[in-house]
Formats: sequence, C-alpha cells, structure tokens
Amino acid sequence: MKPLLVSVTTENVEQARRIAQVLVEERLAACVQVVPQIHSVYRWKGKAEEAGESLLLIKSSQELWESLQKRIRELHSYECPEVVALPVYAAEASYLNWWSHCLESSQG
Repeated sequence: MKPLLVSVTTENVEQARRIAQVLVEERLAACVQVVPQIHSVYRWKGKAEEAGESLLLIKSSQELWESLQKRIRELHSYECPEVVALPVYAAEASYLNWWSHCLESSQG
C-alpha cells in the first residue's frame, strides 16, 4: 500500500461527517478526521471570497485514488471541490499497518 493523505473542504460539518462516514464504510478511507470549522480565503470566478468551511483529512492510498476522488465528487455539493492528495513520506509502523489493514478489502 502507498498511503495518501487527502484534504477536502466542505460547506459545513454535516456534509463533512456524511462524506467521512461513507468513505470509511466503503473502505475508501481507513480514517477521516473532521475539523469542524476553518476559515478559507480563496479566488472564485475572478474575485476574492471568504467562507467558513469544514476540513476532512482522509487516510487512503494511491491504489484507491481514482475511486476515492470519484466518490467524493458524487457526495460533494461544490461545483469545484478541493480534493488534494499528498503522499505520506513516513508513518509510525504500527499505525501504517493498521491503515493498510483497514483498506485491504478495497484494494483486492
């Protein structure tokens, strides 16, 4: 398994929790941490915007990347959601073993 940490913002904590639950139940994520309130400043359609959002930190794998991003798009309300994946350079061995074990049935 090649671990990924995926960042996704949502419009509110309810949507974040719903997406998190689905991803874990479907074994597309070993764990999803929900940060309920962040403040985002971004450019959208030519102008600077600000919004309160929630943040998901998703523990998944490169092997599941295509399925994961497709499922997030299906569940997400944004026209252009943030779905950004970062490779995990290193992790504590027992945690990484747990992470891999949680995703096993999805990676066939």
